[in-house]
Amino acid sequence: MATISCISCHIEVLIPSDWDSPTEFDTRAANNWGTALLMSISIATFAYTGVEVVAASALEAKWPQPAGEMSTIRSNDAHIGKSFKFSARFIPVLAMIGYTISGLVATFDIEQTSCALPRLSWLSLDVEAGCTGPSNSAAFVAIAKMSNIPHLADVFNAFLVFTCLSCAATNLYVASRTLFGLTSRLDVGEGQRWYLHVFAWFGKTDRRQVPLRAMIFSAVAFWWVPFLQLIRANNNNQSSEKISESSLKGTRASVDMFVEVLSQMAYSAVLIVWACECLAFIRFYHCIYQHRHYLKREKVPHVQRWSEEDHDEYPYRSHRQPLTAYLSLLGCIFVSLVANGAALWNGFHLLPFLASYLTVIVFVGLWVLLKIMRGAKWSLVDLSQPDKVAKIFKHLNEIRLGVTQS
Repeated sequence: MATISCISCHIEVLIPSDWDSPTEFDTRAANNWGTALLMSISIATFAYTGVEVVAASALEAKWPQPAGEMSTIRSNDAHIGKSFKFSARFIPVLAMIGYTISGLVATFDIEQTSCALPRLSWLSLDVEAGCTGPSNSAAFVAIAKMSNIPHLADVFNAFLVFTCLSCAATNLYVASRTLFGLTSRLDVGEGQRWYLHVFAWFGKTDRRQVPLRAMIFSAVAFWWVPFLQLIRANNNNQSSEKISESSLKGTRASVDMFVEVLSQMAYSAVLIVWACECLAFIRFYHCIYQHRHYLKREKVPHVQRWSEEDHDEYPYRSHRQPLTAYLSLLGCIFVSLVANGAALWNGFHLLPFLASYLTVIVFVGLWVLLKIMRGAKWSLVDLSQPDKVAKIFKHLNEIRLGVTQS
């Protein structure tokens, strides 16, 4: 009975019975509740980046064939599709539910003015709330410390370390495969520029078909970022005679600002990728619908969406298409251009501007530069001719087979 009573006390500490002032927000960051909501959407987007990696990694999966059974690309794709179908479909949904419930539960036991919660790095310290310095504690770690339950904060810290390692492994996979995909098909014949040969070096795999060069480069490219935290720790250990308190705060704020800009630029790039994927699928969907009879007559593989004979000829099925693709495209554009810029509605600040729009500016700039350097057309690829469309899809299928067979 004593044990049950103790557990009940801990539960009461962690989950209070009321939820006061749910619409309060930091007036220094936003001038109204709607703007604060858009800013929170922008911040929360970071947590959802990478949920599609499970489906993307299916291309590298190889289904083991029993001895004596002939392996075919089609049977391998069928096995992989059935195995990854549940994960690809429900992991994003489960992640959304988990993040939403976790965020909601966290709000039950910590005030939004608590100094234990991290603040936007480009804002000054909240002196009115009694904060004497910036905080980088996670919400659940802060709640665990306030609960006074022995070692609970350590448990949450250990879980967060595991989560960070898992996130780092996912990002390493995505970065290495992206670099490999961009460099594996470069033309490096005689007379090509020297930097193309350098990039093509990352487009090679080892004897186990692993893009090891791209993976190592992706791993060391940003290895120095976590060590920026040591700058603050090193400064904090110095005596007050060597460094003033204002200088300490300035160094810490500068590190926080840089990391914040870097992280927001990363998920802004992911939003651009998602938007491009949605636009590509929308054009693909309408193209195969417009030329469905010709593509069926020419027996072009993997585009027979409306075939009643063989459903395996279209492996990209999902519900409510192309409506969900349109909604996703609008959502990515809205978050990239509107929600990310909500931090500027209460006054211009250089840091949130760079964090929100530097990636977009660089993307558009590189796109324009490549168009000019290559002398490419500014219009989209013409998909009105059925014979040309058939050739494009056959070529894409050859690339796909080359990836799955390698």
